[in-house]
Amino acid sequence: MEFLTGELPEVVHSMFYLSDKQEHNFVAGLSMGGYGALKWALRFPNKFAAAASMSGALDVVELTKRVSGDRKEEFKWIFGNQDIQGTEDDLLWLLKKHQESGNKIPLLYQSCGTDDFLYEDNIRFKNVCQNLGYPLETEFDSGDHNWMYWDRKIKDVLNWLPLKKS
Repeated sequence: MEFLTGELPEVVHSMFYLSDKQEHNFVAGLSMGGYGALKWALRFPNKFAAAASMSGALDVVELTKRVSGDRKEEFKWIFGNQDIQGTEDDLLWLLKKHQESGNKIPLLYQSCGTDDFLYEDNIRFKNVCQNLGYPLETEFDSGDHNWMYWDRKIKDVLNWLPLKKS
């Protein structure tokens, strides 16, 4: 996480003129990248105005219980052997933590196809946001965990972003 949140932004800012103002910064991703985008935004809410996930692995606690074989080994490489429930790797816990502390979080967007194997995890994320009173833009429609779906949805993400015209 240190590379993405610290080192990479420094390298990018050294190469390009980019604003470091919260209202000018957004993060988005798909699948595990959707998880990563929301994790980044929830761990560092003052860095981003908005965060979006397409077909994100938004409930990794439940997902890690379902995986087996090579996938289980991949998750050990990502999270180690520790239980991630109730840690900063658990998006649902991060949402609750912010709600308890009264912290404001960035605007959130999620989309997921109803045929996607991560659909139920996305529904749980949506329900937690609703129960905690966080506004969340959601789009659940036909589609699977593939580029056809993401190619279509990225346009919706770009239209949703709170871009300010100069």
